[in-house]
Amino acid sequence: MQVTIRRATTDDAAALGGLRWRRLTERSGCTAADRTAFLEQFSAWLTDHRSTHVPFLAEVGDDVVGMAWLMVADRVPAPTRRHRRSGDVQSVYVVPELRDGGIGAALLEAVLAEARQLGLEHVTVHSSERAVRFYQRVGFQHDQRWLRWEPE
Repeated sequence: MQVTIRRATTDDAAALGGLRWRRLTERSGCTAADRTAFLEQFSAWLTDHRSTHVPFLAEVGDDVVGMAWLMVADRVPAPTRRHRRSGDVQSVYVVPELRDGGIGAALLEAVLAEARQLGLEHVTVHSSERAVRFYQRVGFQHDQRWLRWEPE
């Protein structure tokens, strides 16, 4: 199986939105009637966020089979480094029938290569329980300094 990983563009909005929809409907009760509205909203969101969210697609032949995103955030400047940025890996998804075949790893490799090229200070990820070891294999580690707050 030949897998191609590439940086996606706004022209890929339907494919990216379709994968996002598929991921969300695996876990929820969204109906097909909601799909069209979601895809329209997703396309607009992608256009609005193209400066902060870098999408990658995995393709096998003409089929889109996975995606991963790198969210890039500006950080407060320091005297020695005026342009500071960090990243967050988001929405890594591979279609269920092709999981555990290296596609997710290839997507993550592309995301981290982009992070290196952009000179990001660090990259975080909020992982599902199933994927923790996957992220650890490529160098992500638990860190006691990262804290999270959620509203009540």
